[in-house]
Amino acid sequence: MDAALHQSLVKPNRPIFTDLAGLAAMVADGDVFGVGGHHFARLPVALLNAVAARGVGGLRYVSWAGGLPLEMLLEAEAVASIDLCFSSLDIFGLPPRFRAVAEAGAVPVSDWTALGMIQALRAAEQNLPSLPFQLPEGSDMMARMPGAATVDDPASGEAVGVVPPLRLDTVVLHAPRADALGNVAIVGARALDWPMAAAARKVLVTVEEIVPAGEIARDDRHMVLTRNRVTAIARVEGGAWPASCLPRYVTDYAALNAAFASGAPLAETLRLPAAGVPPTLRTAAHLPAAGAAGRRFPTVINRGNPAATTDEAMAIRIAAELDNDSFASAGAVSPLANVAYRLAKATHAPDMFVATMTCGHLDITPSPLSLSLIEPFDAETAAAHAGGDDTYSAYYQGGAVTHEIIAAAQVDARARVNNIAIARKDGGTIRLPGQGGMADVANMHGNYVIYVTRHAPLSLVAAVDIASCGRAYLTPEEREARGYRPGAVKLITDLCVFELDEVSRELVVTEMFPGVTRDQVAGATGFPAVFAADCCEVPPPGPEILEVLRERIDPLGLRRLEFVGSRQRGGLLDEVIALDRELVAFLADGVETERKAG
Repeated sequence: MDAALHQSLVKPNRPIFTDLAGLAAMVADGDVFGVGGHHFARLPVALLNAVAARGVGGLRYVSWAGGLPLEMLLEAEAVASIDLCFSSLDIFGLPPRFRAVAEAGAVPVSDWTALGMIQALRAAEQNLPSLPFQLPEGSDMMARMPGAATVDDPASGEAVGVVPPLRLDTVVLHAPRADALGNVAIVGARALDWPMAAAARKVLVTVEEIVPAGEIARDDRHMVLTRNRVTAIARVEGGAWPASCLPRYVTDYAALNAAFASGAPLAETLRLPAAGVPPTLRTAAHLPAAGAAGRRFPTVINRGNPAATTDEAMAIRIAAELDNDSFASAGAVSPLANVAYRLAKATHAPDMFVATMTCGHLDITPSPLSLSLIEPFDAETAAAHAGGDDTYSAYYQGGAVTHEIIAAAQVDARARVNNIAIARKDGGTIRLPGQGGMADVANMHGNYVIYVTRHAPLSLVAAVDIASCGRAYLTPEEREARGYRPGAVKLITDLCVFELDEVSRELVVTEMFPGVTRDQVAGATGFPAVFAADCCEVPPPGPEILEVLRERIDPLGLRRLEFVGSRQRGGLLDEVIALDRELVAFLADGVETERKAG
């Protein structure tokens, strides 16, 4: 790095304090531009609106996730290129603007593995020409990452990946508070905020409040981005709305649903109301997780039905993969997997270690799933909070995680997954969210479990169009040689359970759900269905585990969101959001009643 560039990465010890317009003015045309937060948590929405309103253009968008921030910038025609690991609107489905530009080739898209991006940011932070990383063997991802190469490690001779520095011009963040010196505190999971801030020339932060020096550590668990890492700060109360900002307020899913359903410009629909953040969102942020334990909720989906629905049967079967020695990492866009993890811990595996929000909330206690409350409850009950960079180093790369359960759009006979893009017959593509960290964890985690909620030839294919992930190291010997736990590869669908055979390295049907025939499985599978000699029936769930699933884990039936098509999703979202409001009001009333009684 030359001296001028090195100097540009050195920030003053005291950041500038300005206003929202002042921050937005620091974003320049053509910036390599990163956005902090994760999914609908701590997104700097007000600042993104201000940047878009200025007419900034030519941004190279570089972040772990695209999602809402990328949609806002694409709407403003501010983006010249996109580098990410995935882009999703979570329960609201695929982001339409991202899909449109990706499918049309209007904006170039580079797909990264999570570890590749982390190491590239770290190389910039550490002023190194490159950093190595474990190869995402079994996938096609090395060819998709800019600058990534395979080399022989000089010490061992083993093939490793290397990636050059990923230097950013500007990173924008939102946080609950800063102190008068410019130190910034973040509560909860922090995604890749730390390495992005370290790799950036400018770090622009909006905060809910500014407190006196010495008071940054008050009230709650937090992590501090020290002032010498920050360029400028503006106090913007409600600056993340409709995303969350713990411990101040939770995500406004009703507002997001209305914005996405309306089709109106996001620049209009994502403006904070004049009255500020709705009080119910502030109330929800402070409801204690313990207050939800053991409650009989007013509305519970499927209460009293002796038979398991398809979504329940799959959740229970996935949960059966876990035991007391499991370390399970949950992504943020997998309701069914989240339900299964929590169900296992609440029933037969109380000692298992569950990490949520992409391993940002470590060792959580399972609380009832709620759109509004999942983040604050997990943040409250977690033993520790972390970032994706921390947990990759501490857990993923060393093979400490036993399970990650992932949804797949396409799976082939070798258990390779495609979550990037599907080829159309007319020569075009259907863009999918991306692989996130799947290419890494398919090898790193002991047990690699895939699920498909609608078993059909379009999902279970002869060969995936793009291998976004796959298990290259399968046998115990192959895995132990690389420091990874032995483990199984399974595919669980609404019809059956497959396991990847260590000899043929192809999927074999080992179990079928009650009432499903071999002909049904074979007819719905796009590759020849092979059945194990001891193929058996999945035991039907008993009333006890059904009651725990419905009453204690997923009373609103969030798991159902992965089992409906796009036409039915809108109505189900309306139902779930209404039930979510009812649940929050019920718990808030209970807290108030106890306060008055006490």
